[in-house]
Amino acid sequence: MPIAHFTRRYRLSASHRLHAPSLNDQQNRDTYGKCNNPYGHGHNYFVEVTVAGPIDPETGFVVDMPKLDALAKRELIDRFDAQHMNADPVFNGDFVPSTENLGIEVERVFRRAVPLLDPTCQLRLHRIRIEETKNNSFDLLAPGQIDALIPHEQHALQPIA
Repeated sequence: MPIAHFTRRYRLSASHRLHAPSLNDQQNRDTYGKCNNPYGHGHNYFVEVTVAGPIDPETGFVVDMPKLDALAKRELIDRFDAQHMNADPVFNGDFVPSTENLGIEVERVFRRAVPLLDPTCQLRLHRIRIEETKNNSFDLLAPGQIDALIPHEQHALQPIA
């Protein structure tokens, strides 16, 4: 049976301050620029959740959308929408609430929960995509998807000066 991918898009607004406790104040300003504002700054994020699985012959769907929406509401919207991400327990410490790290946390939660949406447990998380601005977006492929992108031969890369 072929595997199909289904992507659902969610919107949330949240604020954060990019500040690494391991850096001094000047290093933080140099590293994060305006994103190091002591009061934080906000974004209107778009989060895409892509799941992969067989198409159910009875419903014609890959995933039960109301169940996926309920999961997103509980684990994404209710948790982060209209919140300052630095106050979230995951980001309260050394874990800088960058959009990349937000993606890691969303991927971690959905990777564990998505298989439970399907009684046959064949549904898997494929990808998390977060659009932070019209120019910046971040993709995280779920474990197992990344292996396909790693070249068999490693080429020496030169650092960019």
